[in-house]
Amino acid sequence: MLVEFSVGNYRSFQAPVTLSMVAANISSRSGLLDTHNAFTANSRLELLTSAAIYGANASGKSNCIQALNFMRRFVLTSSRETQITETIPVEPFRLNTATENQPSFFEIVFLVDNTQYRYGFQVQRQRVVEEWLYRLGKAREMKLFDRTDDQIKINPRNFPEGRGLEDRTRPNALFLSVVAQFNGETAINVLQWFQQLIMNTGIDNDRDLFLATASFENSDYRRDIEQFIKRLDIGIEDFEIEDVPLTMPPNIPPEIAELIARIQKNTGISGRSIKTIHRRFNSEGQVQDTVAFDLQEHESAGTQRLFVLAPALLHALHHGAVLAIDELDARIHPNLVTELIRLFHSHTTNPWHAQLLFTTHNTNLLSARLFRRDQVWFVEKSRQGASDLYSLAEYRLDDRKMVRNDASFEKDYVLGRYGAIPFIGNLDELLRVNDEQTAQNGE
Repeated sequence: MLVEFSVGNYRSFQAPVTLSMVAANISSRSGLLDTHNAFTANSRLELLTSAAIYGANASGKSNCIQALNFMRRFVLTSSRETQITETIPVEPFRLNTATENQPSFFEIVFLVDNTQYRYGFQVQRQRVVEEWLYRLGKAREMKLFDRTDDQIKINPRNFPEGRGLEDRTRPNALFLSVVAQFNGETAINVLQWFQQLIMNTGIDNDRDLFLATASFENSDYRRDIEQFIKRLDIGIEDFEIEDVPLTMPPNIPPEIAELIARIQKNTGISGRSIKTIHRRFNSEGQVQDTVAFDLQEHESAGTQRLFVLAPALLHALHHGAVLAIDELDARIHPNLVTELIRLFHSHTTNPWHAQLLFTTHNTNLLSARLFRRDQVWFVEKSRQGASDLYSLAEYRLDDRKMVRNDASFEKDYVLGRYGAIPFIGNLDELLRVNDEQTAQNGE
């Protein structure tokens, strides 16, 4: 379970910001939201089941997801032998001379088997500058280890698995990843949490569709995926699988490409093509037979997007995992998006307290009937190009006045009362200039 995530000096985020999944001490317009959109994680903590991030184009919304994705990938891959000579693919904030050469900051707080951990690091392209791991005990946090450059200090009582591995940690590798590689129990538990963190960055549909297609046949949720898509009323009656030559698209993560190549070598499995089965009717409107469409060639971008998201959604709900999606509403009808979110707000469909974190432009979702105020977040970029992140629950309309629980979230956001909307120049004036030039040219 995700408690909070912080990032600083990364892409458009200059100063550190924190996205918290901790339920604020507020009441909602509908009492059902307080019982369905939040849950008790333990005796100390109540967490939210979802969080929506709004903001103008280029405000930094996607960078929230990208930052979390960077942290996940670096934790899972930094100790790999193939990374020995590689630089760390971190991108510091570049629009200020004071920070462009400073390390980027990442920290996350999460629960594993009801134990709360706080893990983070600061990195530059050539090395890990700092790294730390803490565990919350009955009364206070206990340090398991901390690191400054090559100096790693271990708490031998609480983290004995790290002893003797300090010299095995490269400057561009995380100590946590190294300890997990040597079967450290706590380190493995932490890495497994990151493995269960499901990311959909929404930037490469071909890659995402390839991965979803490759895993469909042997997925634990194949039947669930089929039923899920059939019930969305998009005209698909069934699915079929065909063997095709395997052609990997570009931008496949190296670890995924290696896994697929290894499976293909050991099993002889070729590529897969998904066929969607549709009913065909005669002139009287009666069902005549069925026809097969190729998912990638013939189905809409929205149907492909649903096929990509279905495995992630079902896995998260079945396992109580954290799912982060950039542009959840991309290519999908607003009514369907609402229903996907409600899956996470229902005790019936989300008994294991999965959490959904997503970015969106869909203001139809901004409703006090769907979200608590602490579930709505905004990203706004300053004139100096730096992004800020804040929630509707903490936003002040003036020095004293907070947003009411019966406010019209959508209307007030569109009117600019919460910030995080685009400021557009005078396009009429631009077009008028072009019209005058056209008239002068006699066109």
